[in-house]
Amino acid sequence: MATSPYDVAVVGAGPAGLAAAAAALAGGARVALIDAGRQPGGQYWRHRPGDLGAVADLHHDLRTFRALVAGAAGAVTFPGHHVWTMSGSAADGFVVRSVAGDDPRGTAELAARSLVLAPGAYDRQVPFRSWDLPGVYTAGGAQALLKGNEVLVGRRVVVGGTGPFLLPVAAGLAARGARVVGVYEANGPAGWARHAGAVARVAAKLTEGAGYAAALARHRVPFHARQAVVAAHGDDVVEAVTVAKLDHEWRVVPGSERVVECDAVAVGWGFTPQLELPLALGVGTRVDADGSLVVEVDEHQRTTVPGVYVAGEACGVGGAALAVAEGEIAGTAAATATTGAGPAAVPARLRRRRRALRRFAAAMHAVHPVRDGWQTWLGDDTLVCRCEEVTAGEVRAAVEDLGATDPRTAKLLSRAGMGWCQGRVCGYATACLTASACGSAVSALDLQGVSERPIAAPISLGRLAGDAGHTGQQ
Repeated sequence: MATSPYDVAVVGAGPAGLAAAAAALAGGARVALIDAGRQPGGQYWRHRPGDLGAVADLHHDLRTFRALVAGAAGAVTFPGHHVWTMSGSAADGFVVRSVAGDDPRGTAELAARSLVLAPGAYDRQVPFRSWDLPGVYTAGGAQALLKGNEVLVGRRVVVGGTGPFLLPVAAGLAARGARVVGVYEANGPAGWARHAGAVARVAAKLTEGAGYAAALARHRVPFHARQAVVAAHGDDVVEAVTVAKLDHEWRVVPGSERVVECDAVAVGWGFTPQLELPLALGVGTRVDADGSLVVEVDEHQRTTVPGVYVAGEACGVGGAALAVAEGEIAGTAAATATTGAGPAAVPARLRRRRRALRRFAAAMHAVHPVRDGWQTWLGDDTLVCRCEEVTAGEVRAAVEDLGATDPRTAKLLSRAGMGWCQGRVCGYATACLTASACGSAVSALDLQGVSERPIAAPISLGRLAGDAGHTGQQ
């Protein structure tokens, strides 16, 4: 148990967390860096232990990664530690409690004067018929297996959903020998023409996009705009999918369905910020342009809770470069605040970079929205919650027959989101289906109801009881 206080505790060692730790150290703070992974990098720079070079072609900007790792080298690190809760205040200090991933009986506890939370995000999913078949992966899951283990999800793969992330997933699979039979983008990339100004200010994004386009062309991967995977087929595993053309609201164009044979599917519909830890501290939130619940922060990445800073995707999904800029700002501000000097001025270069990258993120969300029409793809027997086997019909019945008026009540009445994943996979879809059945738009309160989890990582009952006894909690 680590009991000596740190000036800054950084949770998350992805792009935002590494940048925050390096900046806080540069500001003279004593820094603890906690991450569930065994090595730094998060999901973006995921790699096999000690062997980043083996998959260097699947990564971007490794120079930045190595510089951040070097800059954060002075932090006391807690690799392989899953933070399951935190508490405290700026006046009395914060306590971060974690459990070692390889020893659920052992926990660590550390105290800090301020927190920088960089929890990142995970794949947003919307259900479709038979999406519970083995062989259906999230796009991020397919990418993680490839980066971290050099494992292909299949030999004949369909990639679908919406957003720029589909391109590196398809390119990576193709580069490692998979036959990517098509990328099915539910929106139209021509929409980027309306946001040329936002793209032009981030030249690296143009280069990156051109590289993916060239890779897909080199591997003869067809790209299909305004089409989506609307069903999977197979007896025990995926053997094929149905793809269909969509109208502007994402309703299936009649007669456009066709079956594509494959042995794996990688689908992604953007990302969902991981907010269990910020919400546990009571930070303010809002609904972002992409429909995600995100943390409210000011120009210094401060939340509405004094002493708590948040950086990266939890403030709004925008990519690794934006996360690095926000992390640097948050780490600098947190370190300066612990000295009693107040928040440091944000350097002009960082303000400009963050502003340009946020404009690009806003454009990305405008070009790749998730339209409500996906709900028309579902039959009443389509599973929404795969853990508890709750169907779309049962979620709707919770509203129409049992009187639920919000996703949390629909969860209690239908059990959607009460299984192993605790709503991480189905929470967004449950919120959307409930709001539609109620005839309303999804609100921040709706999303918060499916995002709050008092215990953010698995912990044994024995250790939970021990920690409660140690802290005097009942």
